[in-house]
Parts: sequence; C-alpha cells; structure tokens
Amino acid sequence: MNAGMTELTGTATLTRFLLRRDRARIAVWIVSSPLLVLLTAASVTGLYPTQHDLDVAARGSAGNAAAIAFNGPPLALDTMGGEVAFQTGTIGLVVVALMNIFMVGRGTRGEEEAGRTELVRALPTGRHAGVAATLLVVAGMNTAVAAAVTLGLTALGLPATGSIVFGMSFLALGLVFAAFTTVAAQVSENTRAVHGGAGAVLGLAFVLRAVGDIGDGTASWFSPIGWVQKTRPYAGERWWPLLLAAVGVTAALALAAALAARRDLGAGLVPPRPGPARAAARLGRPLGLALRLQRGSLIGWSCAVFLAGIAYGWVANDVQDLIGDNDTMRKVIARFGGTSITDAYLTRSLLTVALVGAGFAVQSALRPRGEETALYAEPVLATPVSRLRWAGSHLTVAVVGSVVVLGAAGLGTGLTYALVSHDAGQIPRLLGAALLYAPALWLLAAVAIALTGLAPRAVSAAWAVLGLCLVTGVLGDVLGLPDWLLGLSPFQHLPQLPADRSAFGAPVAVTAIAAALAATGLTAFRRRDIG
Repeated sequence: MNAGMTELTGTATLTRFLLRRDRARIAVWIVSSPLLVLLTAASVTGLYPTQHDLDVAARGSAGNAAAIAFNGPPLALDTMGGEVAFQTGTIGLVVVALMNIFMVGRGTRGEEEAGRTELVRALPTGRHAGVAATLLVVAGMNTAVAAAVTLGLTALGLPATGSIVFGMSFLALGLVFAAFTTVAAQVSENTRAVHGGAGAVLGLAFVLRAVGDIGDGTASWFSPIGWVQKTRPYAGERWWPLLLAAVGVTAALALAAALAARRDLGAGLVPPRPGPARAAARLGRPLGLALRLQRGSLIGWSCAVFLAGIAYGWVANDVQDLIGDNDTMRKVIARFGGTSITDAYLTRSLLTVALVGAGFAVQSALRPRGEETALYAEPVLATPVSRLRWAGSHLTVAVVGSVVVLGAAGLGTGLTYALVSHDAGQIPRLLGAALLYAPALWLLAAVAIALTGLAPRAVSAAWAVLGLCLVTGVLGDVLGLPDWLLGLSPFQHLPQLPADRSAFGAPVAVTAIAAALAATGLTAFRRRDIG
C-alpha cells in the first residue's frame, strides 16, 4: 500500500460514482418501497373507517394463524396504527430486505465478477473502499425509506412516536441484510449465489418469525424480522430491540472484513464446484440455455406465489367472519361479483397473486437485455444462432413460465381452500381461475421484449407498467381511482373467476395484442445494434 493510503482511501469518490451511475435504480427503490407501505396504509384507513370496523377486524385476525404467519404479530389491532402495522409491516420489511440484498450484491460481488473492481483497485484506492462506498449508498437509501415511511404515516394521522419506531424498523432491518449480504459476497464468487444465499437467510427469517408469532414468540427472537417487530410500533413502543439489529450489523461487518482479508480479489472463500467436462446437449440450443439460466428465478417465483396462495386459501372459509358487517370491505370485495362473499374474496386473492407473479414475466422477458449489457450475448450471437432464435427462446421461457407461476398460485389457493371447505373440487376450479390471467402476464412480457427491441435504454419502463397494474388492481377501488385509469391494466379486462361470469372474448384480444407487441420487439431487436 502506498504511503498515506488507508484501507478506505477513495471511498468518497467511489460513493459519488455509485450515486451517479445507479441514480435511476436508487430512485426507483426509495420511491417504490415506502409508496407500497403508504398506499396500503391509506387503503387500511379507508377499509376500517369506524372503531366498530376495527374491533371486528381485530377479533377475526387475532385467532387466525394464516393471517398472523403472513402479516406478523397481532398487536393493538383495535387501533388504526396497530392495524396498519399488521397489514403493511412484514411485506414492507421483506421489500426493504430485498432492496439491500440486490443493491449490496450488485455493488460488491457483482463488481468483482464483472472485473471492474480490479480496475478500480489499480488506482490509489483502499482494499475496502468499494465495499464501504456501497454500504454508504445503501445506508442512505435505507434512511430515505425510513424517513418517507415515518413522515407519510404521520401525515395520515397516525401517532408520531409509533410512526418513528415503525420507520426505524425498516432502517434497522435494511442495514442487517446489507451486512449479511456483504458476508455472503466474501463466501461465493458468483453474484447469483450471493443473492440466493442472502435470500435464503431472508426466507429463514420469515419462517422463524411466522412460527414464533403463531406460537409463544420464542422463535421470533432468532429472526431479524422478529427483532424489529419486537419494537411494537403503535402498541407500547420499545426501542431496545433495535440494539439486537445494531449488534447483528456490527458482527456481520466485522466478519465480512475478516473474510475479505483472507481471500484473493475476484475469488470467494468457497471455490465454485467444477462442472462436467462436457455440457449437456440441451445447453447447446438457445431454448435449453435460456431455461437453464432462468430456472432458479422460475422456481423462486413459483414458490413465492404458491405460499401466498396457501395463505389466501386458508383464510377463505372464514372471510365472512373476518369482514363482519364492514360495509366498505363488503363493497370492495362485492365489486368482483359472484354469488357469495367467499367467491368474491377468492377472486380478489387470485388477482393479487397473479399481479405478484407478473413480476416473473417481466423479469424473464428482460433477461435478453441483461445478457446484452453484461456482454454475454455477443459470444452467443457470434455462433450460427440467430438473434430472433436467441431472444425468442427467452421470451418462450417467459410465456411458458408465466403459466407455471400462475398454476402454482392457483394450486396453493385451491389446496388449502379444499382442505378447509372439505371440497376437493375447489382445486381444479381455482387452478383454472388462476390460469385465466395468463394473457395479462403475456402482455407484460411482450411490453418488456418490445422495449428491449425498440428502446433498450428504457426497459425499466416495463416495471413501471407492472407497478401501474399493481396499484390499480390492488388499491384502485379503495383509492377511488377513475375508471379510465383502471382500464389501462389488462387484468381489469379479463374474466375474474370464480366470481365473474363475463364473456371470454377478452383473453383472445389481450393475447393478440401481446403477440403483436412481441413480434414488433423481436423484429426491432433483429435490426438494431447489439450493446
């Protein structure tokens, strides 16, 4: 090391560079994460306008194991603050944890894997400068999310102290998973493995928290999510559990620094498993390669919506008791039609998991652009493989994978509802209802591939389209959005079973639009420059 240099030399310069390079990505995360929480909180205040409505909801949720496992500990549910924390806390915390996993993985192991860290280290920069810069940027993002949540909930009329504690829980959990991901980045030399390892820790934390909240609460103390929820926002706030998060962050960062000193640049502590001497024959074809690259994502999304479906199906038989005589909730659910509140509830639940599953369709269809920017596309296209065949293979995975994801959502919902209702016929019924949303997912995938071909620098707009569908589909009625805005979502035009009995011409029309967009995008991709 040169005289005057330290392990952190150049951190300030690298921080400014990361802020400049990732400004769009950073802005999307710090806007969308608190917006999800605040929109849901606003919908909760609209769904339970009176104390009687809160009391009925509290009685229904307090003894419902599925609701507790999905949402968190049932604390002070007879207050607006407690209900907001219950409905928004766990999902918001998971989103913030994912933000930190993806950002830290990209800024640490992703930079090494791409070879950029080696170039930076050739300059007068310290060994830990790049990691420190990434952590500073992520810490700022967590602080911005926490501040937005705190100010937004206070503006909605919730108590200031509870709002501050609630916001601090987002900050604390975000820092914990930023530190955990930094450790994972020292262990593996593959970015996907880092994301997968940190994601597995997040999944374990969610399960431990769920088991603890359903039981006596002991298991929750072994979960970072459980730590921050022990602060009890709006339910007799406690600050000291945040010290557990601080200790976890300090220990994880110390471990990451020690591990970084024991490995070579670009390498991980765990060497990659050597592959076979000869690749499988299917990997020599574009479709086989695309499926291999995306199988982890497909499995992950399918498992996520399957578990969500299980939670929704478990509650379905008790939805009448959960709603009680809440007129607002009845009107929202009744908009889906049907002969019973239960059918209307199942329809809304399937729409929600279909909207979540649409994330796979967008991510999968954008994979060609990711391969292109990572410089993996050119070596493949230098072979006799055509552009149309290569991009079309990824689009095929998106189309077929969307059906698999929807099938998992319908199967999860149908299985649990069949168990609680003692009617095995609900399984094929709800499976078919979920699959009817496939044209909407295909349309979102077509938008992504069209942007890849026509405007590759604007592919992030595909996520914005999905965001619009989420807001209109989940919160449109509660927020009182106009009909013309609701009509922009393809999900609104499809038959929504099991409640809806409308004509089935719309799926054909949506599928035709998707096919036209996909053809346009593939044609444009074949004609434009790569890179």
